[in-house]
Amino acid sequence: MRFDGQSRGWRWVLGTVVLGILAVLAASHLAGNRVLDDLRVQAATDARLRAALLDSEVARFRLLPLTLADDRDVIAAVRGTPEAQAALDRKLELLAGVTRAAAIYVISPRGFALSASNWRSAESFKGMDYRFRPYFREARVRGEASQYALGTVSRRPGLYLARRTAAGGVIVVKLEFDRIEQEWARAGGITFVRNPLGVVLVTSRPKWRFAASLPLSLSDATRFRADTRVPRGALSPLPLTGEDGVLADSGERFVAQEVATSQPGWRLSLLQPAGAAVKSARRAAGLSAGLAVLALSALAWTLRQRVTLARRRTAELEDAVAQRTADLRREMDERADSEARAADLREALRQANRLASLGQITASVAHETAQPVAAVRTYAQTSETLLDRGATEEVRANLKAIGRLADRIGSVTAELRGFSRRQAGEMRPVPVADVIGGALLILKEQLRSVTLELPAIPPGLAVIGGKVRLEQVLVNLLQNALEALVDCAERRITLTLAEDAEHVRLAVSDTGSGVAESVAARLFTPFVTSRDKGLGLGLVISQDIMIELGGWLKLLPSGQGARFEIGMRRA
Repeated sequence: MRFDGQSRGWRWVLGTVVLGILAVLAASHLAGNRVLDDLRVQAATDARLRAALLDSEVARFRLLPLTLADDRDVIAAVRGTPEAQAALDRKLELLAGVTRAAAIYVISPRGFALSASNWRSAESFKGMDYRFRPYFREARVRGEASQYALGTVSRRPGLYLARRTAAGGVIVVKLEFDRIEQEWARAGGITFVRNPLGVVLVTSRPKWRFAASLPLSLSDATRFRADTRVPRGALSPLPLTGEDGVLADSGERFVAQEVATSQPGWRLSLLQPAGAAVKSARRAAGLSAGLAVLALSALAWTLRQRVTLARRRTAELEDAVAQRTADLRREMDERADSEARAADLREALRQANRLASLGQITASVAHETAQPVAAVRTYAQTSETLLDRGATEEVRANLKAIGRLADRIGSVTAELRGFSRRQAGEMRPVPVADVIGGALLILKEQLRSVTLELPAIPPGLAVIGGKVRLEQVLVNLLQNALEALVDCAERRITLTLAEDAEHVRLAVSDTGSGVAESVAARLFTPFVTSRDKGLGLGLVISQDIMIELGGWLKLLPSGQGARFEIGMRRA
């Protein structure tokens, strides 16, 4: 049992560990995905905001060339008016300072800069040849153009917004994104804008500028380098791998979202770091799941142990009850067997007592029947003589006498047969007069030597019991009284009768020496007697009979002799 309990405990622990691992993995996976989804939503929102910032900045500067295209100073400068060029230089300088444009300059139809906002600088654009710039050629043809490229003088990147003027020149505004890139960097994450070729142009991480996120063909790479004047080391692969983006050098994981901008072909990408958040969420979820599984397992184990203990206690209690029930049943069987044996023994004792009494009364019965038999013989002899004489009436009288004598003999023998027969004790109403009369008939011869005082018996007075058994008790008491009066001068036995609503009490008193106090206390104990020839069983059996009949037999205090009372249930 102990081995089974330990085995179940180890299996429970193993199951808890397996469930805990599965719960940790599942919770970590779900928590990681949930965090990634939340980060993607947040990154998409941030990307749209950053694209809007970029678009607003571009839109603000896109109006400037449109406004200057029809300016009279621009037109005059393009037509070659020297005073107009000087005035335009000051106007462009003022506009650049107000709008914070990197540079504003006007290109003549032949491709040379006529006027510039940096006309005071040693690196002024005035007189420089811009025919190589795609934005100049495209603006001349289409009326407007834009290009992101490195400055030929400043070597600083920027977006060039060009528009054709009324006189065939081109007005150019250079827009640099340093402020926006710094704001993106402060906002967190990595933000960059790519052109249709996948080349990074504007970015919060300057090292990534002009990096290629897509493989470029040789012709595209050559043309891009020629148009933008980027160094040969540019167009290196963007150090990102995976769908969302993982930094190749550090392995840091990001959540990537991409949106379009107002600049044709430009797309803004935002990379928000996700590794730490995902790892933290997975760790917390896994820990919570593991603790939850552990707590549930402990709770389930506790409940299981309680149920097991309750079942065990119930089983033990049932076993104890069953054992006790079996013991009680065995005790009841043994008691029933003992009572049966005791009943058999009591009945055997009663039978022995009856047989012993039978021997004592046989003589009196023989004497009782001898006289009727002698009388019958006499009546028969006399009747024969009377028949010879023809005295029919006298013969008839003798025959009636013979019949009465025969009835008497039959009554005596019937009483003797009933007294000696072993009976279990039939319970029925018995007239008290029959009980007393039967006992006196049995002891009639012995009672001749004493004075017998009998009570007046009310007609119809009856008790519950057996006639023979009651006679046996009364005969026993009368015999004891006769034996007590053997050497007494006054030889008297008195029977008194009393009754109430439930019982009838018959007392037997004698004028003998009475019962010694040393014997009285143990008088109804087997083999206790004050007589030399007695066995000490008669009163014991008599009391047992009366108790069995629902009555009693007891010794009453008496001023002279002994006085016994028989209590009987009234019928």
